[in-house]
Amino acid sequence: MTPPDVSRRIFIAGAAALGATPLATGRADAVHATTPGLTLWYDQPANAWESQSLPLGNGAMGLCFFGGLAREQLQFNEKTLWTGGPGAEGYNFGNWTSPRPAALAEVRERIANELRAAPEWVAEKLGQPKTHFGSYQTFGDIWIQQARDPSGASGYRRHLDIAEAVGGLTYTWDGAAHTREYFASAADRVAVARFTANQPGRVSFTVSVTTPANRSATLTASGGRITLSGRLTNNGLRYESQLRVLNQGGTRTDNADGSVTVSGADAVTLVLAAATDYAVTYPAYRTGADPHGQVSQRVDAAASKGWTALRAAHVADHKALFDRVRLDVGQQDPGIPTDAVLDAYRDGSLNEAGRKSLEVLFFQYGRYLLIASSRAGSLPANLQGVWNNSTSPPWDADYHVNINLQMNYWPAETTNLSETTGPLFEYVASMVPPGQVTAREIYGSRGWVVHNETNPYGFTGLHNWATSFFFPEAGAWLAQHAYEHYLFTGDAAFLRDRAYPVMKGLAQFWTDELVADPRDGRLVVTPSYSPEQGDFSAGASMSQQIVWDLLTNTVAAARQVGDDGFATELSGTLERLDTGLRIGSWGQLQEWKEDWDDRNNTHRHVSHLFAVHPGRQVTPRDQPQYADAARVSLTARGDGGTGWSKAWKINFWARLLDGNHAHLMLSEQLKSSTLANLWDTHPPFQIDGNFGATAGVAEMLVQSHRGEVDLLPALPTFWNTGSVRGLRARGNVTVDIDWRDGEPVRTVLRAGRTGELTVRSPRFNTTFQVRDTHGGRRPDVLRSGDALTFRARAGRSYEITAGG
Repeated sequence: MTPPDVSRRIFIAGAAALGATPLATGRADAVHATTPGLTLWYDQPANAWESQSLPLGNGAMGLCFFGGLAREQLQFNEKTLWTGGPGAEGYNFGNWTSPRPAALAEVRERIANELRAAPEWVAEKLGQPKTHFGSYQTFGDIWIQQARDPSGASGYRRHLDIAEAVGGLTYTWDGAAHTREYFASAADRVAVARFTANQPGRVSFTVSVTTPANRSATLTASGGRITLSGRLTNNGLRYESQLRVLNQGGTRTDNADGSVTVSGADAVTLVLAAATDYAVTYPAYRTGADPHGQVSQRVDAAASKGWTALRAAHVADHKALFDRVRLDVGQQDPGIPTDAVLDAYRDGSLNEAGRKSLEVLFFQYGRYLLIASSRAGSLPANLQGVWNNSTSPPWDADYHVNINLQMNYWPAETTNLSETTGPLFEYVASMVPPGQVTAREIYGSRGWVVHNETNPYGFTGLHNWATSFFFPEAGAWLAQHAYEHYLFTGDAAFLRDRAYPVMKGLAQFWTDELVADPRDGRLVVTPSYSPEQGDFSAGASMSQQIVWDLLTNTVAAARQVGDDGFATELSGTLERLDTGLRIGSWGQLQEWKEDWDDRNNTHRHVSHLFAVHPGRQVTPRDQPQYADAARVSLTARGDGGTGWSKAWKINFWARLLDGNHAHLMLSEQLKSSTLANLWDTHPPFQIDGNFGATAGVAEMLVQSHRGEVDLLPALPTFWNTGSVRGLRARGNVTVDIDWRDGEPVRTVLRAGRTGELTVRSPRFNTTFQVRDTHGGRRPDVLRSGDALTFRARAGRSYEITAGG
């Protein structure tokens, strides 16, 4: 391949040449320029799915492209294609297959007598092997074999423009400039590929589709339509994909092996749709309908629109979400391939503006990935978002709910992507019926429960991996997202109809399950386990903090919806609850109720800091002694860990108001836990680290968990001057900030509700102005220290500027 700088020059020249040829002549489409600073690009094809392929998604479907010249590979997914579940004989939802009336009591008794119990012993008493839990599946691969091998091609550039959610590649070969574009459209629920050249008749290839052997498969080609259909062997889940091959000019031939050959075309468009007969409904999890009808409808409707309309609708749909937030910290695109940028960031050879460019790209990439993997009508983003190329992916590419699923959605509200939470809330609601059965059969309790990990088939029970099978607090943590959605949006109907019923059921479960601790009479979770280390005990800090968060939020929600009786009942429970906050012998925030913490422990989980983030129980301004203890614990754990662990630490340090350490953790994640395609790695690839890092950057710039809009609370020195547009704060506020020398010089707050609004910054200790941008009226402002409070009106914007 040509060196990166030469490749870049050739690409620009080639793009200009392509753009000069109008589509009306039957030749190549106009080439769309990629977005500077928001494009991943490479000067060679991918040869590894995990680290080099580039991802596209529309929520339900994922597509990864490699950019091969002679043979292109488009690996694709549909998020409901899962083995396991009710269709597999012996599936039990994780509930005990035989009664164990004394098991839970026996575990609690040992803990009460001995204070701790070995995980292996508890797993033997309470756990059982998984039965047909299942795994997320790759759907298949589309292969595009060129009629002639374009060896010796020049100007190769493979790219992914995250601002438009369009990928592709360009190259020049045999005197013609070739272009490919790919996208996955949520607007039309299809994936689309386009192959063109700037000379007529230069597009010739054979398209085929393959799928793994763990399923029946019928593959046919008719009228340029490749249909793949069958059932998974494990559970009988029906699936179907259809690929329409649409050529402009040339000839098209259906082949007996199910492939399609195009020869001498001016352009070819591929339109792909896929579906299964899965339904997110307990207990059958099936629609009862063959997916053929919906797949046909989608692919035909999209094909009838044509390339130009499909692309325009897709880009408009994506940008309506993505363009809400802009971040400028003085970055400058270094003009070299993304993998070279990452290498230079790691070895320290990248200049300051280039380093900032990668950091901003990584922040926005997390937003891109969330849009691509969580849209209405699909399951939520899983451990790999929507992308998976295996029949046995790591951790089944499932829904781990001891942090991972929750972390996936940390940036949703703060970075102005509230709509992406819909699949999460629908999925959590679907867990309630099977979770009620688990609560009743295993615990004898009201309400509902889910444990450490789950699948799309209502697995709410237990398995027997000793250090990660028991986490009944998971549902309470998931409920935090529903209440936060209300705090950010002010959607009272959502709180009343969707969030509160889920929260109330969880609060009922914990009201039944909390036990008075013989040590002090406080209510504790027992058995409880701090992921993924130590012994089982009573009242582990994370358990108590999560339950405190649930009960506190549910009391507030109950009063909001008028369920005053339950609010009063729950307030009594909350008053007796152990808070999970203790300062240990070396100044640390204790991980367990007993002072067992080892200051040399560098485990990746720092679960006992839940109260700092994503909880709001501990803040430096309100509980400085606990915040200091959390800082001691976090410092002792160190800056290492896996990708998602480092991402969580960005958020911890931001909440502790240490922007420089938060930025250090962002740089550590980029240096040692990020792949060439900017996917986060555990290792292996695990997408929660991408989402956690994006959330962490937002926490560095705006915080609102204390009920105030805190401007630049953890701004790192490295980002001393800059601006951000479109971040969101609780109270239905959208925030724009311009800052210089670490202080905001202009802030605009767009109010989504009428009421008092408090905004905080050290800058407000000096002179400032507040004005309503609608007419310039100055509201009455009450200043208290570095906080300003004024009455805001819904739909109005308020500008705060430095100086008199």
